[in-house]
Amino acid sequence: MKYDFIIIGGGTAGCVLANRLSEDPSVNILLLEAGGTNIGKLELEVPFLYNFISSENSWNFTTTPQQRLNERALSFQRGYVLGGSSSVNGMMYNRGSKGDWDRYAEVTGDPGWSWNNIQPYIAKNEKFTPPADGHNTSGQYDPFVHSLTGTNAVSLAGFPYTVDSIALLASQQLGGPFEFNLDYNSGFSLGFSWVQFTINGANRSSSAVSYLDPALVRPNLHVLVNARVLRILPDNTATGVEDLHPGSASLKIKTVEFTQGLDNPPIYLTATKELILSSGVVGTPHILLNSGIGNFSSLIEAGITPLVDLPSVGQNFSVHPLSHPVFFVNPNFTTTDAIYQNLTFRAELLQQWSENGTGPLVDSAGGSQIIYMRFSDDILEELGSDPSSSPTSPHFSLGVQNAFYPKSPSSGKYLTFSTEIVSPTSRGSVTLNSTHQSPFNAPLIDVACLRTDTDFLAMRSAIKSVLELVSAPAWNGYILGPFTDLANATASEDPDELDERLDDYIRATASASGHAVGTASMSASDASFGVVNPDLVVKGVKGLRIVDASVLPYIPSGHTQAPVYIVAERAADLIKATWMIGDKKE
Repeated sequence: MKYDFIIIGGGTAGCVLANRLSEDPSVNILLLEAGGTNIGKLELEVPFLYNFISSENSWNFTTTPQQRLNERALSFQRGYVLGGSSSVNGMMYNRGSKGDWDRYAEVTGDPGWSWNNIQPYIAKNEKFTPPADGHNTSGQYDPFVHSLTGTNAVSLAGFPYTVDSIALLASQQLGGPFEFNLDYNSGFSLGFSWVQFTINGANRSSSAVSYLDPALVRPNLHVLVNARVLRILPDNTATGVEDLHPGSASLKIKTVEFTQGLDNPPIYLTATKELILSSGVVGTPHILLNSGIGNFSSLIEAGITPLVDLPSVGQNFSVHPLSHPVFFVNPNFTTTDAIYQNLTFRAELLQQWSENGTGPLVDSAGGSQIIYMRFSDDILEELGSDPSSSPTSPHFSLGVQNAFYPKSPSSGKYLTFSTEIVSPTSRGSVTLNSTHQSPFNAPLIDVACLRTDTDFLAMRSAIKSVLELVSAPAWNGYILGPFTDLANATASEDPDELDERLDDYIRATASASGHAVGTASMSASDASFGVVNPDLVVKGVKGLRIVDASVLPYIPSGHTQAPVYIVAERAADLIKATWMIGDKKE
């Protein structure tokens, strides 16, 4: 069978494209996924179990040693299953700020990426849904900035805890940067808000569930799992002759080389219209580099025949750094620690979830409240520039998590504040491992976590904001004190010594979140940098488009899942318009 479009990667974006492009019965779509199916895997359905997901559903990447973090190599998990990271993430739904999207429009020269112009794609994606417990959500979000008619379910948390009311009261007592914000998805995210999740009642709502499953009934959509893509190639490679023409501006790349098993021979297929690369912030540049698309000198050094000279491939890697200050909680209160500590209790809750879709397992383990904050004016003055996208965009966030993160010790009750730098200035890379070069080998992933002084200062400021937050009277009797390592880090009242202790704490405990972008960035059509044009077509190539988190030139100041959905929805319209298919026909 001939395929008009071949989508490489059945993740967050790939499933959106499979659905939207197959809406037109006149075109045939093939979706290739390196991992397996999401169907029948309970840990991919139960929201709370995202910290229990099997390694078979992850790429199990490890970063290079991080120089600012005591040379520690960090775990960097990506989804290896239909739905990609939307099947394994913490499900938080955040579109980013208005400033984030307006900056994309400015950098690319395409107003279609601005906040105002992406609103239709937010509406196409989002279907705001009542929480599992059906509680009254008035005052927890702004219904006027949400869609009820989209494809992917979004809801508020569906199981209450005492910490919710305490944290809310603390924000009211402190005010200022902790002041309540009705809805961080309004484009203005600063302040204390209730978190929104991609959860449908009691179930995770991944792109595989919301977009792909309903489309599988269409005879023009074909899905192949366990299909590991090795390279993308000029069209006539399928005939056995590689017509490379390095540097040709009219080079057509619409052939994919993949295999189903390490020992099986490669399979070649050519799209009649487009190849669409949706393999994510690591997978997409890895495939491009293996195909000879990247920095020519680096490719030659790795033993790869260069094809298209795009030095930006794999560069500009941007990730949200994380730290997790933990506090001891009075044992008279209920936290979610027991779900980790007691296997029998967890089994009982799983039974409750299975029977009637209620209980604490209906929620993400990531907590139901978050605070988005900015640097103080004196710190901004010290820095000399603002790393955020706008004066109303945050620099860091504090997530309120009702347990020890990521998994609780064998006893005790805890409260964790997930501190995340959401406007980082550090930039890392994805490069080929030239000493062990093979398309099957993982690339070198340098997340550059807290590499700049600005980012390190941001993390220190975020932890100090946590200390300010827990000073509110609302926590009296609930928080007993900081966990051991944090207690040592905060055991000085001398400002300079406190900074030194906090820096040591950060170097020993900070990590990288799963939120990453930038390794195949979009830029203006006439820019000398970047990998794709504003329409997401690869520069200097015909027939190849990239649609995933890698195209975002700056990381959004919130969790990256929703922006990827937005990018994919707009990309589907751009593709339809190019080929005059679906609702873009004349």
